[in-house]
Amino acid sequence: MRSDISSYVHGTSLQPLLPLTVAALLQNTAAGRPNADALIVPHQGIKWSYQDLQKEVERYAAGFAALDLKPGDRIGIWAPNCWEWVVTQFASARAGLILVNINPAYRLGELSYALETTGCTALIATRQFKASNYVDMLKELIPELAETSSGHLESAKFPNLRLILLLGRKEEAGFMPFETIPDKANKKHLKQVEKLQDRLQFDDPINIQFTSGTTGTPKASTLTHHNIVNNAYFVGLQMKLSEADRMCIPVPMYHCFGMVLGTLCCVAHGSAMVFSSAGFDAAEVLRTVDAERCTVLHGVPTMFIAELEVPAFKDCKLTSLRTGIMAGAPCPVELMRRVMDEMHLTEITIAYGMTETGPVSFQTSVDDPVERRVSTVGQVLPHIEIKIVDKDGRVVPRGEAGELLTRGYCVMPYYWNDPDRTAKAIDEAHWIASGDVATIDGVGYCEIVGRIKDMLIRGGENIFPREIEEYIYQHPAVEQVEVIGVPDEKYGEQVCAWIKLREGSSATGEEIRAFCKGKIAHFKVPEYVRFVDEFPMTVTGKVQKYIMREKMIDEFEKQQRGTG
Repeated sequence: MRSDISSYVHGTSLQPLLPLTVAALLQNTAAGRPNADALIVPHQGIKWSYQDLQKEVERYAAGFAALDLKPGDRIGIWAPNCWEWVVTQFASARAGLILVNINPAYRLGELSYALETTGCTALIATRQFKASNYVDMLKELIPELAETSSGHLESAKFPNLRLILLLGRKEEAGFMPFETIPDKANKKHLKQVEKLQDRLQFDDPINIQFTSGTTGTPKASTLTHHNIVNNAYFVGLQMKLSEADRMCIPVPMYHCFGMVLGTLCCVAHGSAMVFSSAGFDAAEVLRTVDAERCTVLHGVPTMFIAELEVPAFKDCKLTSLRTGIMAGAPCPVELMRRVMDEMHLTEITIAYGMTETGPVSFQTSVDDPVERRVSTVGQVLPHIEIKIVDKDGRVVPRGEAGELLTRGYCVMPYYWNDPDRTAKAIDEAHWIASGDVATIDGVGYCEIVGRIKDMLIRGGENIFPREIEEYIYQHPAVEQVEVIGVPDEKYGEQVCAWIKLREGSSATGEEIRAFCKGKIAHFKVPEYVRFVDEFPMTVTGKVQKYIMREKMIDEFEKQQRGTG
């Protein structure tokens, strides 16, 4: 096969990779733009310049050293978006610690798994978020807290864990207040942190993130400074981020979207970071964009859908918006067009990747033609290699579908303390498989066809839900659609569409099927149509299709028993 027509691409650039640690990146930006806005958190009354942020980072890094947290120790954070998250992100890096991101939606079993897997020495937690009381949960998980003096935990279940810090300054038996951390430090600890900078290397692990699989236990993706600093930098170039930009970050910080494509991306380009609320609130996003004159807005598709449907949407001034990223799940073409037209995001980009690749490998550019930006995930980023392979691992010709594999600086070195899973994920040539089916066209633009696991087979025909979803989105009454395969005795599987209608709109299953007939292949027309008010979703806004499938199977079984 000639290499010039194969589905192998690599990103070229005159801009070399940055040989920087996370702490050095912030230090450089703070030195160059000390008085520029860095972090704005209206719901906490925070508005810091880069000089202010750097000062707080230094204070907390010294405090970590004073608490005898050593380079290489793991420090977990179990909290929603807040100024403390950002300070911890950069202060832990400054102190040489490995930050462990813990989903604030995790409950005791999941938290226990995260702490055990990574061997955290310290855990930072919020007191309460939404209906969850984190203090009570921790006391239940770690009974020794009831008899522990602050900072001297000895747990039978978690032998490495000796310190739990609660956000705020309020005292709580067994815990240490987060805001007292800097009080522990003196000049000796400041010097200790300063000397450490020559020892830290950009290939050192800096962050552990748990992948949100639908089966089995989560995998602890371990990312280095090199992975995430460079990914943040090159992602920002695609959006033409500059010192004039102000980014609204409603996506969660515990995910790569928030802490790499959000805060780290801003620091790499000297832009301002703006948090709209602790957890996602569509109305607060619009109010914050308006009040802070944000130019950049990130989100997963479901977030943008929610923002467009806010009752007071037309009352919010969004004319300051320019660009941003829609990612984290397949981005419907019709939604992209609405966001560009109605939210003034004329230069919005789509990004594609996975946690294990730090995270982005493909992204559209603000300079790409509109049709490319709404229908593809763009071209490969600089210094990254991609190949599309068939089931035998052979590279396919351009335009042919196959599994997408990634190689380059962005690929994680390993899953934490899990050599078996690492060996299964990354081959000897350091390629990592995505589980996604994709095509690459003649000029290098990539289209994600679907997930290998989501593919359904009806009467021997391979069907990817994405294609059907894209067509149904064109129906004027449809706000959101998700397609799954459900068991069928005759065909093996049938197509099932779950649809959420726009407010004030109506439709029937027959109308949806009639809309599809003659426009898409007959075997792709949904046999079943269910109208719903909401979809089962993860905290990051990803639709959980396996739950939808389980509910449909349960419904079929009830009908067969005559109890439905």
